[in-house]
Amino acid sequence: MTKRKLGQQGLEVSAIGLGCMVMSEFYGPTDEAESIATIHRAIDLGITLLDTADMYGPFKNELLVGRAIKGRRDRVVIATKFGNVRGPDGSFLRVNGHPEYVRAACDASLQRLGVTTIDLYYQHRVDRTVPIEDTVGAMAELVRAGKVRYLGLSEASPTTIRRAHKTHPITALQTEYSLWSRDPEEEILPACRELGIGFVAYSPLGRGFLSGRFKKFEDLPAGDFRRNHPRFQGENFQKNLDLVSRVEEIAREKGCPPAQFALAWLLAQGQDIVPIPGTKHRKFLEENVGALKVALTPADLDRIEEVAPKGITAGARYPEAGMLTVNG
Repeated sequence: MTKRKLGQQGLEVSAIGLGCMVMSEFYGPTDEAESIATIHRAIDLGITLLDTADMYGPFKNELLVGRAIKGRRDRVVIATKFGNVRGPDGSFLRVNGHPEYVRAACDASLQRLGVTTIDLYYQHRVDRTVPIEDTVGAMAELVRAGKVRYLGLSEASPTTIRRAHKTHPITALQTEYSLWSRDPEEEILPACRELGIGFVAYSPLGRGFLSGRFKKFEDLPAGDFRRNHPRFQGENFQKNLDLVSRVEEIAREKGCPPAQFALAWLLAQGQDIVPIPGTKHRKFLEENVGALKVALTPADLDRIEEVAPKGITAGARYPEAGMLTVNG
C-alpha cells in the first residue's frame, strides 16, 4: 500500500481510504459481521484511513468502527465528523457549528469510537449562521486539549476554506469528486493546493454507479437512499448509464473493472488526493484496492477527458434540500 500526505501538518495515510458510512445506513441492507470483517481486511491490506461520522446511523457507524478497531488502533487513522444533527428517529434537524456543540459532539464521538484521540476531525457541513472562525476556533481548542490531532472541513467553499485556514491550519478538505462529479476542479481543488490542504474525495465511484453494477433503476435495493437521488432517476439514469458504458469500454481495454479504472483516474489527478470508496463487502474492497495497480497513460487520460468531460453528468449531486448544505 502506497502512502500519501494530507496537508502540511504531518498526516500521512494510505493512498486509498475506506468510507464506512454504507455499513450502517443509506445504501440498503447492512450486515455488521461482514462490515467488521471488511474493516479488518482493509487494515490487513494496508488501508489506514477509516472515515465515519456521528450522523451515520445515526451514531451506529462510530460504534461499529470502534468495535472493529479494538486491538488495531495503532494501525489506523480515524476520521470522523460533526455538524449534521439528527434526531433519535433519524430525522435531519439542522446543521450546527456552535462552539459548545463542537465540544459536546467531539466528546460523544470519542466515547462511541472508544478512543482518546480523533486523528482527523471534520466539520461535516458548514453552519452558515455561525462564523467559521468561531467553529474552527472551538475545533482548535480540541487540538490543544489533545482530543483531536488534525482538522478538516467537508463541502466548504473556497472563501470558507481560506477563512478557516487562517484560524487554524486545515489538513484536509473532503468533498464529492469522481468522474461524474468534477466540480471541485474549478475552484475548490485549486484553493486547497494554494493553501497546502489535502483533498479527500468521497463518493469516488459516483455512489456506486461508476462500478457498472446498476443497469436499471430496479437494481437499487428497496429503501436505498439512491432511489431518491436525482442522478439515479428517470432520464438522468439512462444518460448517466450511457456515460458509464463509455467508461466500461475503456476499462475493458485496460483489462480492469470499471471501478478500478474510475479510482485510478482519480488517483492520477494528484498526489494530494485520497479517495475513500465506501463498501460493506470484502470482495468490493479488494477490487477497489486493485486500482493502485492500474497505470494510466497520458493517452488514457486524454481519452477519458473526451468521454467524461466536466459537466456531462445528468442531475444534481443531491436532492434540493441536500444541495442547500454544500459549498457553505
